[in-house]
Order: sequence, then structure tokens, then C-alpha cells
Amino acid sequence: MARIGRMTNSITAIKPERLAQYAKDFNADRANLVAANAAVSSGVLEAATDYKGQRALPRDFSIELKQGSITNQRRSGRCWMFASLNTLRYELMHQWGLDDFEFSETYLFFWDAMEKSNTYLENVFATLDEPTDSRLFQEINYGPADDGGWWQMFAALVDKYGLVPKSAYPESANSKDSDAFKQYLNSRLRQFAADLRERYAAGATVDELRAVKDDDMSTVYRMCAISLGEPPEKFDFLARVSDDDKKDDKKSGEDEADKPKTGKDERRQIRETGITPMEFYKKYVPVDVNDFVTLANAPLKNRPFNQRYRIRFSANVAEAGDMEFVNVPLDVFKKAALDQLTAGHPIWFACDCTQFALRKDGFFDQSVVRVDQLFGTEFTGDKAHGLEYGDSPSNHAMTLTGVNLDEQGKPNRWKVENSWGKDNGEDGYYVASDKWFDRYVTEIIIRKEYLDDATRALLETEPVELDPWQPLTKRCRNTGDNMPRSGSGRGFCCSTALVWLHENKRTNDGGSGGGHSGMAFRRAAQRMQPAGTAARPRHRQPMAFQNGGPALPERHRIQPHHPVCHHTGHHLTLQPLRSASHA
Repeated sequence: MARIGRMTNSITAIKPERLAQYAKDFNADRANLVAANAAVSSGVLEAATDYKGQRALPRDFSIELKQGSITNQRRSGRCWMFASLNTLRYELMHQWGLDDFEFSETYLFFWDAMEKSNTYLENVFATLDEPTDSRLFQEINYGPADDGGWWQMFAALVDKYGLVPKSAYPESANSKDSDAFKQYLNSRLRQFAADLRERYAAGATVDELRAVKDDDMSTVYRMCAISLGEPPEKFDFLARVSDDDKKDDKKSGEDEADKPKTGKDERRQIRETGITPMEFYKKYVPVDVNDFVTLANAPLKNRPFNQRYRIRFSANVAEAGDMEFVNVPLDVFKKAALDQLTAGHPIWFACDCTQFALRKDGFFDQSVVRVDQLFGTEFTGDKAHGLEYGDSPSNHAMTLTGVNLDEQGKPNRWKVENSWGKDNGEDGYYVASDKWFDRYVTEIIIRKEYLDDATRALLETEPVELDPWQPLTKRCRNTGDNMPRSGSGRGFCCSTALVWLHENKRTNDGGSGGGHSGMAFRRAAQRMQPAGTAARPRHRQPMAFQNGGPALPERHRIQPHHPVCHHTGHHLTLQPLRSASHA
């Protein structure tokens, strides 16, 4: 306490004479002037792009999987869902000999909104005795039905609702751009929560509250159906096999030249009439979503390797259970990825897609984005510090579809399939250096058969339970069309990230609330949080760091009345500070 007081009371201001010296030093170096001209006119990323780094990452790979056309999540935070479906469509296409195929992302988006809404209200029941400003309730109340997610959320939805092709349930305006839909859904859910808590405080029975919740969920269904359309119970499926498959089926000695020429498509056709989503999944998808394991590589001191973890209150489907991860060292992590790709199967993975990334050109590599040269300073933070201090949390999910091995059989670059459309990257694909993979990839989804014995044995151990503010990785929710250029956010142009450090705090009413009078405080604005979709200002109890680091003791935290807003022009949406990860 005394130490904090000394630090707070000895704040040093920027003095005019110091500013004058900074300016003199800046202008004395010709390199600074050249860099400023380039960055001011072209932007930081353009000015920092290194052509030698680009040439060092060619787009050919010793192992490469043939995938279908590039998908596009548009202005939604469904990256985790697109990446998941991209891994499954690969298996379906090659099992059935299809040139191309795409699942309906909107179908699972509908059910995800329903399930997240239900789970949120169930979590409200579980915390009826918690004050609304408690850390636990603040976590639960953050983005009740936002877009973000993990692979296990996807698996839970498929287990319960099956899958459908995109033709059976196409995109809608609100799946392509989910902000408004999710804003008002989240707003209504919080109103439901307030009503339930007030009824509980007034003495309502559990049965009475359950009846109210059922009515609330009817409203949720109505909002989802109006926004997205009702999902199909049955549908027809028609698809033609590839020409390659047709050639393989030709009888020896058959002369195509003797056949009359017509415009008729002679390829074999798959035809299904009145099939259900679950029947379609069971019949046409040759993998079980439950045969995959989530591996994390999070080198945090308080999250030891070779341990199974479970994050409380992290489920989307309530009865499916919370998210689980096995945290493993990098060598185990990478070997599993190589083994699965070598065997011919793509990999869902999560990363910080904003670090050393060229969106349009399709590169992930620190040697390509030379901000160190541009600014004349080193960026040396490692993976542990990036997670601990919230500098590089996972915020986006994509699919690994290739890797290049050097002469020693070691990977030096990875092929990445994204879901931002074919106009980003090279026809929708990116190349990531192996060093970038090591530093910024935090999570991969691996078939159990490609785990080593020691890792497989961890699946049978009792998981260590983590509080919702202690995750190994973050939910993935970066957008396509509207991804922030300089932050890790979900597509919002404003985010709140405040740290209030104060001594002898006082409020107008003498309590611990949000008055600013007489307060000694400091605000530390952090990088943009990979945010959900709730788009209205919310006052919540901030944590010490947005994505990492220990939280301040309760007595040192206050509620800000006015969140800091970082507006970039297109949307004005405020996001509260996300919870901390203890490292």
C-alpha cells in the first residue's frame, strides 16, 4: 500500500524542455524523417513492409491440402465457426468426391444465439446471490450472446443440431453483419436478467422464475427467427461428384469420341430428399466432432504445461459443459500439428491475427512487417509476456491447410486458409512463418489419434478449474470486412480498457462508487479487446489488465462513469474492459 502511494504521489509530468529535446533528437536523425514521410503518407504497415521478407516466404508448400472455394464471414465474429466448418467440409468433399461444398454457417449461428441466451439466463440463476458488481457476475454479464467462440462450442452445437449445406439455409443480412442483431439481443437478455434478479429479491419461487425464463426464451427465439429466418427441420441435398471421380470410373477401352456431344452434365449425382440436419451430419461427414482435442500452448507460470484445464461459465450449450484445454509445450504442440497435416487433415487454430500481419497481401511474419526498422525500436516480447500483459491474446480462428518442410524435415512456413473472402491474402490464403506460428498461435484442434501417449493420458486426468477471468486463450471473434487495422478487436471501432490506480479514493457520497472528486488515478489504455457484439456503453468494474496480469485488489478498483472511447470512424461502439488472465 505504501509503495503504491509513493509511486502515485511521485508522478513525473512531461516537461517542455524534455519535449524540445525529444524533437531535436528526432530531427537530427535523417532516418526518422524518411520513416515519418513514408508512414504519414502511406500508413505504418505499408511503410514497414519489407520486400525481402516477402520473398523469403514463397507460397509453395511441400505438404498442401486441396480445399474448396474461400468462405467469407463478412462483418460478423463467426471466424471460429467458419474455421470449424472449413475443417469438416474438407473431409466431406474428399469422402464424396465433390469439387466444392460449403456448410450453412447461419444454421449454427442461429442455434448458437439460442444456446448462449439460454446459458446466460441459467448463469443468472446460478448467481442470484451475487451482487451485480461482483467479478463473477461481471464476467457472466459480458456479451451474453456475442459472436465469439471456440471449437468446443462448435462441437456442442453440431452434437445437438447437426449440420446443413449452405443451400438449405443461406446467409442473411444479419448473419453477414451481426452488430445490430446481437446488440439488441444482448440488451434484451440483460433486461431479462434484471427482471429475474428483482423477482428473486422480492421472494419469487424457483418454479415461478423458471416460468418467466421460458417466456424470455420465447422472445429470444422470435428475435433470432426474425433476424435470421427459421432453420430448416428437413431439406433436400443435391450434389455432383467431380470430373476426376468420373474419369476414375471409366471402363477400360471406352471411347468417349464415339459418344454424341451434348450439354448434359453426365457426372454422378448425390440426391437426398427430406433429410434432417442430424441425418445429414451422421451420413455425410466422415468424422466425429468429439474425436478432437483442444491443445493450447500458453507458457504462463500459473498454468503449468502437461495439465488439463476447464474454464468455469464458458459453455454455450449449457448441458454440454465448459470449455476444456490441455496445455502442452511448444514441441508437443507443433508435432501434433505436423502429424495431422502430414496425414492429410486440416487444422483449426486460434491466434492473434493482428500481430505483424499484412491483411491484403496475406503475410504473417515479423520479418515482413518491419516496424522495428520503421520506429527504430525492438519488439522483443515473448509469448508468455504477450499473454500475461494482454498484448497478443487469441482473437481469430483460421485453418491450416499446408506446411513446408526444409531439408531436415523442420517446418519453415505454414499455409493458412482464412474466412475473409478471396480478396484478402492471395485468393483468400495466407502464409505464416514458423517463427510467427511459435509466437502467436495459441490453440490447435487435434484428432486424438495424432496425440502422443503422454498427452492422450492427460485427457483422463481431473481438470484444474479456472475462473472465467483466467483463460488460457480468448474466444475468437475477429471479423472479416471490418477487422480493425491496428487493434485486436472484433470489428468495433471503440473499446474501453481502463486501469484506475488510486490512493485515498473518495467519492461524492463517501462510498466506493464512481464519483471522481478528489481521486488520484491513472488511466492505462490498452490494445483493443477482441470484443463481442454488444454495442452500447456499459459501466463495469475494470480489471488490472485487459487480457492479462493480476487484477488490482478490490479496494483499489472503482467504477468509471465515462469509459474511454477510441473512435475510428465507422461504428461508435463501446466495449468494457475484459477480464484478466493471471500468469
